[in-house]
Amino acid sequence: MSTNSHRFSDAASALAVTVLTTLAGGRVAAAADAANVQTGYAPVNGLRMYYEIHGRAEDTGVPLVLLHGGGSTIETSFAEILPSLSSSRQVIAFEQQGHGHTADIVDRPFSFEQSADDAAALLRHLDIESADFLGYSNGGNVALQIAVRHPERVRRLVAVSAMLRRDGLYPEFWESMKNAAPETMPDELRQAYHDVSPHPEQLEMFHEKCARRMLEFRDWREEDVRAIRAPTLVVVGDADIVRPEHAVEMFRLLPRGRLAVLPGTNHMTVVQRPDLLVSVVEAFLGTPGSRPSNGRQTQMD
Repeated sequence: MSTNSHRFSDAASALAVTVLTTLAGGRVAAAADAANVQTGYAPVNGLRMYYEIHGRAEDTGVPLVLLHGGGSTIETSFAEILPSLSSSRQVIAFEQQGHGHTADIVDRPFSFEQSADDAAALLRHLDIESADFLGYSNGGNVALQIAVRHPERVRRLVAVSAMLRRDGLYPEFWESMKNAAPETMPDELRQAYHDVSPHPEQLEMFHEKCARRMLEFRDWREEDVRAIRAPTLVVVGDADIVRPEHAVEMFRLLPRGRLAVLPGTNHMTVVQRPDLLVSVVEAFLGTPGSRPSNGRQTQMD
């Protein structure tokens, strides 16, 4: 079996939902941290959107917004890194249309553009002018759309294991989509849906809409990527399903891009390593410097 075949053999069922989400266990709001977590529902573009606020507003002037992966929840994407991220700043996380605690709008497809608009509407509801954003997997694609559609809301952006083109993923991913079915979902994701969804009986529809969003993905135009003005950190695992070459291409297209390739991580574990990911993210969000489009650091923001 080839190296690439080994890379995908354990991931195929999760990929059938959408770009793989982390299977991290544990509870995001552990008992010890419960006092520092606020939860609520916001009226957002026809949704009753579930959100959580971790940490204190006085910890930082700019909150960090987390955007979970496709087919996932706040917990299954960010359980391992959220406590570290919220220890020194306010962190806002929400569950997208049809995901987790947020009920679906049955006749509205899932789309990265709509999720971006929903995120901006949530910030308006919370009376937050701008924020930093960290999106993982499909959430990274949502974060990039926020930067294009709502640039005034974005201070800095972190795109973890995201893509701009279909060929940014290995061909095995698209092969796995041919066998996508609810019964092939990872147990952790299926259980999370049943545990917290207001309509667990809609699992089959949820799965179909997740898969459809990926199957209908359209490549970004280079001019749209070059129009993103926010400093953007591209993060990828060295054994990710996103090709490292594609991450480099993203980095070079972004006028104010940075790049981090995390060693010994794949699409699942890239958000399970706070020792690697959190330190890189905190350094980026806390540092004003950025790389100009010619690739040389010649000035500071």
